[in-house]
Amino acid sequence: MPDIATIAASLEGKLKKPRADYLEVRLEESQTSHITYRGRNLESIGRSSATGGCARALAKGGWGFTSFNSFNRLYGRLVLAAGQARSAGTGKSALAAVEPVVDNVPSGVTKNPVTIPLAEKKRLLEEYNDIIWSVPGIRTANIGYSDSRKKVIFLSSEGSRITQERADVALRLTAIAAKDSEVQQVGLSLGSRGNFEAIRDLDKQVTGMARHAVELLSAPQVKGGEYTVVLDPVLAGVFVHEAFGHLSESDFVYENDRMREIMVLGKQFGAGHLNIVDSAAEPGLRGSYKYDDEGVRAVKTYLIREGKLVGRLHSRETAAKMSENTTGNARAISYHFPPIVRMTNTYIEPGKLSFDDIIADIKEGLYVKNWYGGVTSMEMFTFSAGEAYMIRHGKIAEAVRPVVLTGNVFTTLKNIDAVGNDLDMNQGGGCGKGGQMPLPVSNGSPHIRIRHCLVGGK
Repeated sequence: MPDIATIAASLEGKLKKPRADYLEVRLEESQTSHITYRGRNLESIGRSSATGGCARALAKGGWGFTSFNSFNRLYGRLVLAAGQARSAGTGKSALAAVEPVVDNVPSGVTKNPVTIPLAEKKRLLEEYNDIIWSVPGIRTANIGYSDSRKKVIFLSSEGSRITQERADVALRLTAIAAKDSEVQQVGLSLGSRGNFEAIRDLDKQVTGMARHAVELLSAPQVKGGEYTVVLDPVLAGVFVHEAFGHLSESDFVYENDRMREIMVLGKQFGAGHLNIVDSAAEPGLRGSYKYDDEGVRAVKTYLIREGKLVGRLHSRETAAKMSENTTGNARAISYHFPPIVRMTNTYIEPGKLSFDDIIADIKEGLYVKNWYGGVTSMEMFTFSAGEAYMIRHGKIAEAVRPVVLTGNVFTTLKNIDAVGNDLDMNQGGGCGKGGQMPLPVSNGSPHIRIRHCLVGGK
C-alpha cells in the first residue's frame, strides 16, 4: 500500500470536481499500544496500527461524510460524500472564511512512545502495581496505560494541504482500600505530549496514593452544608472543563434555546479577577496543535475575561452561523468521525494570591483535591473530590472523607472570590463527546476559593 503522502498527492487537484460547495479529506496513519491491570493481574496488553481516511462534503447547507480503510477507488469516495451532502442540503452553505494553508508540522518528540518495547512498559507498571499492593489494607487496584503516534494529512477544495504529526501518553492508577463495609479509593492521572519519561519515577506518588486510600477508611465524615471551599488546581481544572467548558462549545449553544439566552456575550459571570481560557496554541500540552481538523489555525480564546463572557469555541460552520470569529476548535478523534466542536487546553488564568493568602481568613472550611467522578446536566454539576481536609482558623487541619460538591455553575462562578498565583495543568484523562472519546485534552487552574459551596456529607 502506498503511504498517505503519495495518496494525498494523487488527490490534489481532484477535490473541486465533485459537485459540492466545499470538500475536505483527512488521511491518517496511526500506531497505538495499551496495557491494563485489574487487581493483581494483567488484563490486556497489545499494540495495533491503522491506516485510513475520510471525506466530508458540504452542499446546500447539508453535510455528507464517508470513512474508509481501503484507498481503492478513492475518487469515488469524494463523489459519494458530495452526493450525500446534496441529498441532505435544503438551504445555503455557510462556512467562516479562512486562508488556505500549506504546512508540515512535526510531532516535536524525539522518540515515538509506541516503539518502546511492551516488555519495558509492562515492567514499569508492574512496579507501580506491586507498590500499591504492598500497602496493608488495599483491596484492589486498577491501572490503565495507553500511547499513540499519529500522522494526519488534511486536504481541502480551497487549497489547504496540512501534514501534522503528534504523539500521546496517558496513565491512570487507582488504589482501592476496604475494611468491613467501608470502601475508599484514590487515583492518579498523568499524561504527556508523547514523552514517556513523564510517567517514570512515580514510586513516591504511588505509595502516597495507596496509603491515603487506607487512611481514608478511618477518616471522619464532614457534616453536609454550605462551606467556603478551596479547590486545588486538579479539581478546579476539572470544574472549569466539565461544568463551564462544555457550555462554551458553540454547537451546544447554537442548538439550545435556553443556553442562547444564558450564554450572551458581554454578560457578567464572575468577579474581575476571573479569566477562563481555551487554547490549543499553548506549547507541549496534550490538547495542543497548530491546526484543527478543519485546517484552522489554533488561537488563544478567552471565554471569560475580567468576569465577563467574551467568547466561545467554534468550528467554521458555527462561527459562520453565529457571526463570530473562528477559534480552531473543530476536532475528530480519528478518521472514523467528522470533526465537531471540542475543547483543547482549558484553564483559569492565575491571579496574585498565594495559597496561604487564600486560606488565611477561613475560620472553618474545606480544602478539596483531585477527583474521581462527576456529572453535569446543563448548568448543574456534581463532582466527587478525591481528597478533602478541614481548614480551621486559616490552617489545613485533619483529613476527612472525600466529599461531593454540587451546585449551579453560574452561581459558583460568581462565588469564586479568590484566585491563586500557582497555575498547574493536569495532563491526565481525556474528554468524551458525540461518541468520540477519549480525546486528548488538558485542563488546569491555580487554587481557587469558592464561597457558599454546597457540600454533601452526613
